[in-house]
This record gives sequence, C-alpha cells and structure tokens, in this order.
Amino acid sequence: MDYVVSTQDLTKKFGSFTAVDRLTIRIRRGEIYGFLGPNGSGKSTTIRMLCGILEPTSGSGKVLGLDLTGDAEKIKRRIGYMSQKFSLYDDLTVYENLNFFAGLYSVPGGERRERIGEMIEMALLTGREKVLASELSGGWKQRLALGCAIISRPEVLFLDEPTSGVSPGSRRLFFRIIRDLAARGTTVMVTTHFMDEAERCHNLAFISQGRLIANDTPDNLKNSVIKGCLVEAELPGAMDRIPDLEALPYVRECSVHGALLHILLDGEGSVRKLEAFAGVSARPITPSLEDVFIYLAKDSR
Repeated sequence: MDYVVSTQDLTKKFGSFTAVDRLTIRIRRGEIYGFLGPNGSGKSTTIRMLCGILEPTSGSGKVLGLDLTGDAEKIKRRIGYMSQKFSLYDDLTVYENLNFFAGLYSVPGGERRERIGEMIEMALLTGREKVLASELSGGWKQRLALGCAIISRPEVLFLDEPTSGVSPGSRRLFFRIIRDLAARGTTVMVTTHFMDEAERCHNLAFISQGRLIANDTPDNLKNSVIKGCLVEAELPGAMDRIPDLEALPYVRECSVHGALLHILLDGEGSVRKLEAFAGVSARPITPSLEDVFIYLAKDSR
C-alpha cells in the first residue's frame, strides 16, 4: 500500500499536558484525508508535527518516506502548508506574493513565470495580479494563500482549517480546487469543522483530547458508528425538553438540529414509547456526519 503519510503512536506533550496521544494514522497517495475534532483536540498540533514544525515527544512518523524527527527540513521542502491564518503579505500584490513564495520554495527562475500564471488561473485571480493582498476579500485571499502553498507543486498538502471565516460559495469553490489537486495525485490532509466539506473527503479521522476515536470513509462512519435507532422530532421548546427526554431509560442522547431534535433510542421498539411521552411523531432517520461527530464527541467525554 502506497502510504505517503504514516504515524505510529505519535505523541506531543507540553509539560504535563498531552496534546496528541499515541496517534496512529495512514494516508494514501492522492487521498483527501479529513481531520475532525473539537477545538483543542490536537488537530493543529498534529499538522505541525507532520510538517516538521514541531518535534514529537515520542512515537514515530513519516511523510513521503522521510522521518519526522531526523528529516524535518527535507519534509518542509516537499510539502505545502496553509495555516488557519493565511500567511500572505498584505503590502505585496497578488503577483508579488506568488513570486515571493516561488522564491521561498526555490522554484527555478525559468519556470517561475509559468507557475505564477498557473496559480493565478487556478485561484480565479486573472486581472487582479496588481491588487494588494490587503484589498482582497476573504475568499480571494484564501485562494491566493492556496496558490502560494502549492506553487512548488508539493506531493503532500496540509490545510489547517483553510475555509474558516469565508462564505459558503467560497468554501465550495475551494473544495472543488482541492478535489482537482487530489485527482492529479496530490495528497491532501485538511482539518475542518464543516460537515459538508467532510462529506467530500475520501477518509475521515475523528480526534478528541488528543486521541484518535474513529477513522473510516464518510459512508462507513454514518452506517456503523451510531448503535441504536436515531429519530427526528419537532418539539416546542426543544432545548427545555432535552433533560426530561435524556432521563428516559430508552433514550441515549438528544441533540438540536435547527428546529428539530435528533434523539438516539436503544431500538426501533422505543419509537412509540417516545411518541407517547412527547406527544409528537418521531421519524427514524439515517445518521448524518454531524450526528456522528456529536455522538463521538459526547462519547469520548
């Protein structure tokens, strides 16, 4: 199996605090690997270790066959990395930013103009080459930052919550670009809080309190993680009703989804009992990734 990213019991401690706890993952070439978890769960720390920025406390890992500890500088030269805060220079134009990062990644001078042109076209920034980065909207900045991260044509791309704070339309466009990159063989590891983005990943890993708690395809996670019967019901004053519902012996948990409650029962036989208690109809539903995420987060706590 062609794994381009692999870890074994990867651990990072800051004093007595364990940020990443014995993490073991495998990522194939050309895969979009989603990395999900609550804030503070260890996602960014993991990304920084894989990028060679942070040194692991224990365990091991390889990126493109290179060791995280001994080959950190070599890893940095062969990957792309886009952090939560876009690393653009506001006082440089679109073209100047791309030219700067091309130099930073040692793109040969003879190829530089062509590469910059490719990135401008990819990011839909044609005609904005002379615009200062500070004058771009969030979506434009996001795509420019991606262009800066991939101008060296990296084999592996690490994206740490790249779409936070931009519009849904910009997020969809961004992920179309990511899928195109993966189709051409780039391996992408991306952290996200958005379930619609998670659906577009080939594989997903859920991490909580530094530990891996689930790792599978989106479809397999939806079909296998939650045990029991999940139903949907519309209850007036839903938030106030949750404590009473969760006190019922056949109710495992409740969560709010807009105007609806998703209620996990111990089996289909409990649906009528719930309806009689709540005085509303309850419809069995297939779990969504959001249901899986909530279930795993609660279960890990």
